[in-house]
Amino acid sequence: MLPSASDPVHVATPSTATTAGVILRLEGMTKRFPGVLALDGVSLEVRRGEVHAVCGENGAGKSTLMKVISGQYQPDAGTLHYRDQACQFRSPADSEAAGIAIIHQELNLVPHLSVAENIFLAREPRKAWLIDRAALRRNAKQCLDRLGLDIAPDALVKTLSVAQQQMVEIAKALSLDAQVLIMDEPTSSLTESETEKLFAIIHELKRAGVGIVYISHRLDELAQIVDRVTVLRDGRYVSTDRFADTSVEQIVAKMVGRSLDDVFPKRTSVPTPEVLLRVQGLTRRGVFHDVSFELQRGEILGFAGLIGAGRTEVARAIFGADPIDAGQVFLGEQRLAIHSPRDAVRHGLAYLSEDRKHDGLALKMTVAQNITLANMAAVANRVGMIRFDKEQVAAARYIKALDIRTPGSNQIVRLLSGGNQQKLVISKWLFRESRVLFFDEPTRGIDVGAKYAIYQLLDELAGQGIGVVMISSELPEIMGMTDRVAVFHEGRLVSVLNTRETSQEEVMHHASGRSIPVPV
Repeated sequence: MLPSASDPVHVATPSTATTAGVILRLEGMTKRFPGVLALDGVSLEVRRGEVHAVCGENGAGKSTLMKVISGQYQPDAGTLHYRDQACQFRSPADSEAAGIAIIHQELNLVPHLSVAENIFLAREPRKAWLIDRAALRRNAKQCLDRLGLDIAPDALVKTLSVAQQQMVEIAKALSLDAQVLIMDEPTSSLTESETEKLFAIIHELKRAGVGIVYISHRLDELAQIVDRVTVLRDGRYVSTDRFADTSVEQIVAKMVGRSLDDVFPKRTSVPTPEVLLRVQGLTRRGVFHDVSFELQRGEILGFAGLIGAGRTEVARAIFGADPIDAGQVFLGEQRLAIHSPRDAVRHGLAYLSEDRKHDGLALKMTVAQNITLANMAAVANRVGMIRFDKEQVAAARYIKALDIRTPGSNQIVRLLSGGNQQKLVISKWLFRESRVLFFDEPTRGIDVGAKYAIYQLLDELAGQGIGVVMISSELPEIMGMTDRVAVFHEGRLVSVLNTRETSQEEVMHHASGRSIPVPV
């Protein structure tokens, strides 16, 4: 029976959870999908009261392994021992009832339900046949308070930011009072302060004897919480080490099978003086005010700022996804009338959302169908019927050009790794022959090897004369890949800096609204 929201919310007590030893052990786990061997004899051991990191590139098998543990996937071979007994969970409900909770990389919430209803979905406290709404709100608030969140239990999930939704996912998992907690990219959408709160909770859970499996592409943060680290590559087990006995450089080398000396590729593209996109006085009341900037042909312009500064909102407004109250947008010398994304696409503008699965891809369709989705007229005959031979030729061209790793153009998109899905979104807009590309958090949730490939691709796009706007919360990424950086603070563009002549410290001063110290 699943725990109910009417039960007290607490972590496992030391008397029941701190017994030394292994709580979860997997041996020889194998999982196949059509055309893909996702796991090939993988083994993993998790001890009570430890944080065990699982690292690997996208497609290494990390998320698949976690879904096998949780019962979402059934293995083709291998054994799972939990609390010294052989188990095979037939569904996530089975694993949750046994005390295994998972925080998914991709948000697993119901948008039209409240925060409280999502946290205790299918476990609502009841009075007779009716849901006890007071108890539901009370216990949800207890979970939210534990994470230091100022979110109303009655708020609808669809009204929350991506970062807030991520914290609701974490609260939901903590409410299960698990003995094993799987965290798949839990900090990918969190601010620094939110990450610190999460790490404090992780240390609390460790002391209570909970075994934690932690997956993250932010390798530098592992040192704060991780005890041991296991590396997977191409669906196979590579190694397990005490984190204190290894280094991030050694982990990366095992992940990719080579040493990555440079985080960012050498820039080869050079912007031209020609102004490709000009924005003047863009305003949306209560969101951003009087935003003006220029984007040169072949330039990579960074949008930097703290979460909530208005970077994404400005990009969405330019793309026609959100309305504006004032302002003008010019492409070259032509003033654009953009009232919807359809208008923006027609003028050669493209926006790659930070939530690629929700906004950028048709997950149940094929690779070929996604590549041609924004320009179907190019692969249709005179009466509008799709010519599948032309669709396959177009798909093959972009699969090769962007090195999209897929068994074929007819592969279902949801089965691709995050890095390859991101390349697929890019290919869709390249097939549309877009002139300006807005990339919102382009490397969110993808590994170091795939990041490097995306960076190379951005440089190549700029080299072709395309204007690129990179919105990123990772300052090293902004500093390593852009020509100039536009810094936002509380809905205003406060400065545009030459990247080669500034520093992370100066950018952060502008982003936080502080004045720049004048050298004596």
